[in-house]
Amino acid sequence: MNDYESASPPKTLPARPGSSATSAPACAENSGATTTNLRPAPSPDWSPSVTTAKKARQPRVRRLLSNRKIGRMMAAAVMCPVIGLSIGLATSTSASAAKLGSGSNARSGPAAGGSPGTVGSVSKSSFTLTTSAGQKVTIDQASSSTSKSAITKGERALVLGTVSSNTIKATQVIVQTTGSGSAISTAATVIPFQKGAPTTSKQVGQVPASYSQGSGTIENGTTANKATEAALAAYPGGIVDRVVKLSNGEYEVHNIGVNWPHHVFVNQDFKVVGAE
Repeated sequence: MNDYESASPPKTLPARPGSSATSAPACAENSGATTTNLRPAPSPDWSPSVTTAKKARQPRVRRLLSNRKIGRMMAAAVMCPVIGLSIGLATSTSASAAKLGSGSNARSGPAAGGSPGTVGSVSKSSFTLTTSAGQKVTIDQASSSTSKSAITKGERALVLGTVSSNTIKATQVIVQTTGSGSAISTAATVIPFQKGAPTTSKQVGQVPASYSQGSGTIENGTTANKATEAALAAYPGGIVDRVVKLSNGEYEVHNIGVNWPHHVFVNQDFKVVGAE
């Protein structure tokens, strides 16, 4: 046989026991098999359950982290208004304090003042006083320069000191002679306070043109005492709970415990010039 002669067909090997008699499987593209049939066999250590568990945990972990993030964002959102409110309140308080210090302190207290009246019950360190308008006042005499034995029931007295509502921490007690002085003669001009009665509104004398209630600076010491005495001599019956120096140099003496007057105006010479 020469090289140009066709070779004899190859011999067909006998089929293995249990196998098909075909010599070789058909190609994938010829048989129509998908590429998934061509994947290599999994390795012995590969476990579908392990991979599935990992994939199942991943969404739960993501949800947990997401929930924590949302929780932190909500907490921050709640805290922001609280922090803002705290800052706002602190700023408002500071601003109010600054305004009070730099402007007027005419509404703060207790402050210097006083009251005239008739002595009631007397104890070792205190006594009571009833004004001509019927207001009852408690006098703490612990700091007073007046001897406790000098005060007797039924006497008239003018008490000067630090006033808080209807209590006076006395620094000076002046015993007055019954029937003397302008305090008795002008008592009728004061309108006593009566529960349920409308407030009396009237003006007597001169009221400073620049006066604004609550303005001015609170006075203490000798100046406050002189202004208090002048106001109570002209309009007895109430309790002076503060003396305020106005921008024009005059004084507004604030009177409580009566229907009228509430404001008595005293000039630099401590003469009463008006009331309202």
